[in-house]
Amino acid sequence: MALQGPSGSGKSFSALQIAKGLCLKWESIAVVDTENGSSELYSNLGPYQVLQLAPPFSPERYIEAISVCEKAGIEVVIIDSITHEWENLLEYHSSMQGNSFTNWGKVTPRHNAFVQKILQSPLHIICTMRTKQDYILNEKNGKLVPEKVGLKSVQRDGLEYELTLVFDLDMKNNAVASKDRTGLFFGKPESKLSISTGREILHWCNQEFTGPTTDDVIERINRTATIGELVHLYTEFQGFQQVLKPEFEKRKLELLSNSDVTKKLASGKLPTNGVK
Repeated sequence: MALQGPSGSGKSFSALQIAKGLCLKWESIAVVDTENGSSELYSNLGPYQVLQLAPPFSPERYIEAISVCEKAGIEVVIIDSITHEWENLLEYHSSMQGNSFTNWGKVTPRHNAFVQKILQSPLHIICTMRTKQDYILNEKNGKLVPEKVGLKSVQRDGLEYELTLVFDLDMKNNAVASKDRTGLFFGKPESKLSISTGREILHWCNQEFTGPTTDDVIERINRTATIGELVHLYTEFQGFQQVLKPEFEKRKLELLSNSDVTKKLASGKLPTNGVK
């Protein structure tokens, strides 16, 4: 899984809380720290292990760090963060001579090996990712106040599709699931991540997984609030695309209709038959 958000959104603390819920023992948690020792700021929580990773932040060094944790009997690994891995590869690619497109053939396999190490490891792995930062203006007490928000994660495009869970955190440390194969958090209101969040995930992991039923997917379809959510769901459950095509089409029309009504109301073009 991954937690993504701007600096100060609580990724490290939230990851530690989830990790504690996953294994209940601080001694079984290891943090692979690329953030100059920032993980030690929460040492008051418990005696978790810290593996400091210094530059260069190559994919191979991350792979080696995960292997060390596996051999040490660790149950949960927090990689804080994997943004440095991608930045390292971008820097390496820019320094290469020759054709830029062809050079990716030497870079991509290294990144893929790193991703596969995460996916194939027998450990629970929680990654943090920085997001590019921007500011928006929000009204507060009649005044426009700038608020820092997170945008796109600083990692290779499409990485989130490889993961089971992705939480987006804001500057108030609230999280919302943007990718959820567990079905536990998708479509739910934003909330703080906690030890109980980790317990929920652990319970899901320990269930005999038989896969979602058509009723499960139909319920998810009906809960979608935007076309974007519907498309994400359609992509996630490829095995249900044909059998539930009528349900997807029906919800698509409902969402388009609702959007059209909202636009017409906003523009004043929707007939009201005299009702104000």
